[in-house]
Amino acid sequence: MFKHQRLLENMHIPMWLIKDTCWMLQFKLLGTIVALPTISMALYLVIITRNFPKRFWPNMAVLFWISANTTWMLGEFYQFSFIFPALALFCAGILAIMAYMYIILIGSKPQHNKD
Repeated sequence: MFKHQRLLENMHIPMWLIKDTCWMLQFKLLGTIVALPTISMALYLVIITRNFPKRFWPNMAVLFWISANTTWMLGEFYQFSFIFPALALFCAGILAIMAYMYIILIGSKPQHNKD
């Protein structure tokens, strides 16, 4: 199962880079088209890792990040003010990675009593 997830994560990275390259080069149509499978793959990774918190929370942060990034891109492409929705998604990504760090990483360490 984890090998399949790693493969999908590795396939997802070039999709993200293609989307951002289209954004940089102002390829509006291609950037818009590539955004859908990029976000869909991030969402799928969140769904298939939902029972594995150590993989779920980082994937959730990536989903929020890509969603925010895409929102910002589309706003620039089509002259809409999407800054606040993008900011909300970036903040959600930050909260997701903080949840991962504090709940999963720190919460899983045994506590030592000093009594």
